[in-house]
Amino acid sequence: MYKYHCLNPISEVGLERLTEAYVPVSDAKTADAILVRSAGMHDMEFGENLKAIARAGAGVNNIPLEKCAEEGIVVFNTPGANANGVKELVIAGMLLASRDILGGINWVQENEEDGNIAKDAEKAKKAFAGCELEGKKLGVIGLGAIGVLVANAAMHLGMDVYGYDPYVSVESAWKLSRNIHHAKSVDELYKECDYITIHVPAMESTKGMIDSNAISLMKKDVVVLNFARNVLVDEEAMVDALISGKVKHYVTDFPTPIVAGVKGAIVIPHLGASTEESEDNCAKMAVKEMVDYLENGNITNSVNYPNCNMGKVGDNKRIVLLHHNVPNMIGQFTKVLARDNMNIADLVNKSKGGYAYTMIDIDSDVPETVAEDLRAIKDVLRVRVLN
Repeated sequence: MYKYHCLNPISEVGLERLTEAYVPVSDAKTADAILVRSAGMHDMEFGENLKAIARAGAGVNNIPLEKCAEEGIVVFNTPGANANGVKELVIAGMLLASRDILGGINWVQENEEDGNIAKDAEKAKKAFAGCELEGKKLGVIGLGAIGVLVANAAMHLGMDVYGYDPYVSVESAWKLSRNIHHAKSVDELYKECDYITIHVPAMESTKGMIDSNAISLMKKDVVVLNFARNVLVDEEAMVDALISGKVKHYVTDFPTPIVAGVKGAIVIPHLGASTEESEDNCAKMAVKEMVDYLENGNITNSVNYPNCNMGKVGDNKRIVLLHHNVPNMIGQFTKVLARDNMNIADLVNKSKGGYAYTMIDIDSDVPETVAEDLRAIKDVLRVRVLN
């Protein structure tokens, strides 16, 4: 029996995939796993039974990843599950920035009691004229799940698309249209494009990457779109660029006091993944990852431990060990098992930064004394035995 706790409302489409072996609990400290969306977890104290946190979404800045890793808690996210929803809003953002749709709608609302509104609209509409997307150059920074969809969709709209991602995956490369230009540097993309959209994770190396220097390289009247994370853009530099007229529009999905209300800023209240379909997809993926880890020890889409998969637990017993990525750990594990005359049927070890994960299939029962001996090894953070 596994206990789980939902810190946020999780789509029933995902929760329906849980069997009778899973029961919800009201106290997170008693849970084996936590499902979360945007709730802040940095100040939480985790119970000793907590083994996994599954984030129904891509961003994990609301979760203390290092703390979880040190406590042997695997954190999952759901990359790509909400990609289509975000892609569609990015396209909508480009349309809002190219055509003054919002200005036109506001004019109609302000003049709704005008008996000659149809006639007056023909005169007023000149103030809201814009340009078309077809033939314009779009720069896509980051060609992951969302960036690829945005780039391909923009191609279908007739845009001339430039993509930049020095770490593009093989999977993304296969999905990317062959007609998209490969920018050799992000500076090239800044200089060439009329629209620039950013789709990279928030890391120390990417925070504030759209700064005054980057903006200085861009065309006058450029449109910058940010549906990834607000910290990727130096907002004070962006406001200066809007006021000076260098940037025509800054379209962002992240309201902050710095950009809200600034002329030229089109600020959306974080709606990127707020679709029924995205929430359902994220919930289904998060539940699937959580269940596979709890039942089989497999790790897929973890952000603090390496991905590792040995299929379903069969007739063998499976020992899974979360530990620091230091030398001689495998030797110490096998020494303990050999001492108890235990035969290893299969073994896989993966590492990610300072942490590692080892899965060992044993063709006999695993006495609790063996598990305790493994836990006693220095740098071992957690040991689980799966039947």
